[in-house]
Amino acid sequence: MKDKLTKVLESMNYPYFQQGTMNKEEGYPESYFTFKNMSSDGDAFYNNEEHKIVWLFIVAFYSNNSDLIDKELLNLKEKLKRDGFIVSGKGYDVESDEPTQTGRGIAVRIIENL
Repeated sequence: MKDKLTKVLESMNYPYFQQGTMNKEEGYPESYFTFKNMSSDGDAFYNNEEHKIVWLFIVAFYSNNSDLIDKELLNLKEKLKRDGFIVSGKGYDVESDEPTQTGRGIAVRIIENL
């Protein structure tokens, strides 16, 4: 499912990074996405077997251009929904290590049938 998520992130034409993989010494891009897999819990148990996995990702968009933050996160939300992801709401503020950048994040789910 991570590959499916990164394919959508690639279509946004911004750099993207899995949380914890950015090299801070290289400097931050002006705008970028990050993602993190928070869980992949089993669901739909019957006959003593799990038949679905519910994947939860946190995706955030950071930028030094505050006009882009809400716009690009909502653009991503629409692309994710078209690709079968479950995304609700308009996101929430996320902290940045870089004082010139701010960000917003969203919870993204997708169900994998086994």
